[in-house]
Amino acid sequence: MPECAAPRAWSEDMAGRPSPQGATSDSASAVSSPSDPAAAGNDAGAPTARTPGGEGEPHSRQRDARLGSTDKELKAGTTAEGSTPTALGKPWQRKPRVEVMDPAGGPWSLLPRPCRVLVLLNPRGGKGKALQLFRSHVQPLLAQADVSFTLILTERRNHARELVQSEELGRWDALVVMSGDGVMHEVVNGLMARPDWETAIRKPLCSLPAGSGNALAASLNHYAGYEQVTNEDLLTNCTRLLCRRLLAPMNLLSLQMASGLRIFSVLSLAWGFIADVDIESEKFRRLGEMRFTVGTILRLATLRIYRGRLAYLPAERVVSKVPAFPALDRQDQPGPVDTHLVPLEEPVPSHWTVVPEQDFVLVLALLHSHLGSEMFAAPMGHCAAGTMHLFYVRAGVSRAMLLRLFLAMEKGRHMEYGCPYLEYVPVAAFRLEPKDGKGMFAVDGELIVSEAVQGQVHPNYFQMVSGHVEPPAPLEPQPLPSQNPQQTPPPGEPL
Repeated sequence: MPECAAPRAWSEDMAGRPSPQGATSDSASAVSSPSDPAAAGNDAGAPTARTPGGEGEPHSRQRDARLGSTDKELKAGTTAEGSTPTALGKPWQRKPRVEVMDPAGGPWSLLPRPCRVLVLLNPRGGKGKALQLFRSHVQPLLAQADVSFTLILTERRNHARELVQSEELGRWDALVVMSGDGVMHEVVNGLMARPDWETAIRKPLCSLPAGSGNALAASLNHYAGYEQVTNEDLLTNCTRLLCRRLLAPMNLLSLQMASGLRIFSVLSLAWGFIADVDIESEKFRRLGEMRFTVGTILRLATLRIYRGRLAYLPAERVVSKVPAFPALDRQDQPGPVDTHLVPLEEPVPSHWTVVPEQDFVLVLALLHSHLGSEMFAAPMGHCAAGTMHLFYVRAGVSRAMLLRLFLAMEKGRHMEYGCPYLEYVPVAAFRLEPKDGKGMFAVDGELIVSEAVQGQVHPNYFQMVSGHVEPPAPLEPQPLPSQNPQQTPPPGEPL
């Protein structure tokens, strides 16, 4: 962004009156809101200076002010249910997160009431209207639900990652991401890059859709039992989930690249056709969801074949005991040990399945139900803890069939076609080795260099705001094939 003279920054006092603060050149733009609904409602009308990117955007300020010094206090005399009354100027009394028992038998965490959240908003995501949507659709609901917030506008790629790496997380009950799936990817990888990553990744997360894909938000909307919706309706549903405060555990995908890079994914890894459409349609971002339809048609016109080698560990073959081969433990990198993986230069373990074909149209590893707000890619249900969906389409499929599959995916009907080139299997780990480095990788919608990669799912590794009412069942380990000769090979495995 071009540099400009630092504008005056504003915050709100407890009565909702704007008060000026010293301006600085801090790269993050922010505004704080108290939990009092009357005060929070004044934010849209508070005087703000113009900055590049839109009228009335929040402005830069010193880090202490950015973190919301005013929202550390509750308005005198205002007491939410279950909170401790505080006088004006006294520190806000944080109520510990509580656990409730779900009817299915698992413990569930709830955010406290009242609670404070840090909102990371990408003002350029999707159609570029995220800030307007926050003020019109999100902020009023948060005020009613005693959710106070500090809002920060991200300004560049990996800005959210940088922010959470240095953030004092103890100030917040949850981190809220209002953007597409890419910023949530940045946040999770930022948390996992911290020295205290084991504690940091436990901070609850929330996804509010304001991008062009919004697959993670669409999946959470689906788990909550809502009908499939898009745009403002999806945003409203996800905001209501935040107001309900229910937290659910989520799987995390650990990816190891041939270059030594380790990446964590909250949604998907795509190679081939889907990755091409995702990355190449970036130029049509202003079209919103329509960008993927346009990208699909353009890519079908020049359909590509990708050569590579694919192997995977079927979910039903996960071993309950410590494997005989050494686990891939990178001491120089933060994160959990990938117990199912061996170094990429070694062959996969013998109980893995190696796909005999090496010519593909696409490969997709997916942790959730949706690949976009109108792409119900995994209608087979929520992944069990420690597993993910693996789809691949072999070469030979016609353009007409591929188009029918993608059109049917909107309602989750694509698996009903019985396409012989489309394969699906639930897995706990996989390895993909592109030949000649061709084809693009898209991890959570973000472009990654094409090289050999392998990944493993870590079960229930972090928490997200969700209306999901039935916890995924834990993975049921099975004996190795050699220990059970009567076992039927899983789908896609050669006999």
